[in-house]
Amino acid sequence: MIFSSDKLAEIEASSLASYAVKSMESVGRKHSEKEDKDRLCFQKDMERIVHSKAFRRLDEKTQVFMSGVNDHYRTRLTHTLEVAQVSRDIARRLGLNEDLCEVIALAHDLGHPPFGHSGEAALNELMQGFDKNFEHNEQSRLIVEQLEKSYPKFEGLNLSLEVIDGLIKHQSAFDQAEMKWEVSAHLESQVVNLADEIAYTNHDMDDGLRSGIISLKDLSGFELWKQGMDSVAKKYGDSLEEEVLISRIISSVMSLMISDLCENAVANIKEFGIKTVDDVRKHKELLVCFSEEMRRKVSEIRSFLYENFYLSVDVESFNKKGQMMIKKLFKYYLDQGQNEEEVKNYIAGMTDRYLTKEYERLIIGA
Repeated sequence: MIFSSDKLAEIEASSLASYAVKSMESVGRKHSEKEDKDRLCFQKDMERIVHSKAFRRLDEKTQVFMSGVNDHYRTRLTHTLEVAQVSRDIARRLGLNEDLCEVIALAHDLGHPPFGHSGEAALNELMQGFDKNFEHNEQSRLIVEQLEKSYPKFEGLNLSLEVIDGLIKHQSAFDQAEMKWEVSAHLESQVVNLADEIAYTNHDMDDGLRSGIISLKDLSGFELWKQGMDSVAKKYGDSLEEEVLISRIISSVMSLMISDLCENAVANIKEFGIKTVDDVRKHKELLVCFSEEMRRKVSEIRSFLYENFYLSVDVESFNKKGQMMIKKLFKYYLDQGQNEEEVKNYIAGMTDRYLTKEYERLIIGA
């Protein structure tokens, strides 16, 4: 038996929670399209993202370390895939729409420039010289709405408006942390926001340990890490080799964060009487969030990583070099007659490697 999109929508509607976004209830797309008889709308969106040029370029964009420095450090692409995996896990536990969570997760960093958040800061500084700003969530939206060229009748990927809403309202400690919206994000979007934090908190600890910039001793004093260690010792004993030990503790910490998030979200949904998507949108505070205790534990680790990993000499020297190259290339392209929007879009789309090659060709080799 081959399941049609109508049958898949029927299964979805019967299996998801009442407050989940249903494919059959999507408000549609900016440009109307004939409904697909084989795929649900958010599945179709996910496939458009995966096959986009912007998604492929994430493979050589910085997460913390420059792409290619080490085969095992996260890139922007592997980070994105980890966010998608965590998002689907949480969505499944909460009875939410896994496809919608996945597509928002896969698209949430499409607008990230080369050299991570330092590259974003450099582009923002440059655009402020023209009374404009650069923010990678806005750039992600620009990519999916205009810059990708794959269809004859419209610009961009023409994603479902629920996906666009999730990109607009993407929020984490690094992204639009203080933003408030008149209409709250749907639960699937809130899930991706926290999945992002769960993913980067844990993989940054892993990469920090692998790089030698931070040590197991540094992390051993944090309550959340201790909980992870205790769980691993109980399950495997205390004689694991270091690489395996780190992997198991990271996995345990992720599980602790995900379980806390799900339990707290369910409690909030019950406390505030959330029954429908409309109830979610009208509720002014986040429903998918950590408990106060978990928030405190995560905040302690995040503060440590910020001071001792992200601002470490090794990472900072790499970031400053990236910012310098971005600024010099930006000026070069402006001098060639391109306007600031064209230059911003071009540089933001570059991979670390391509930007470095262009800098060496156009600036050093000039």
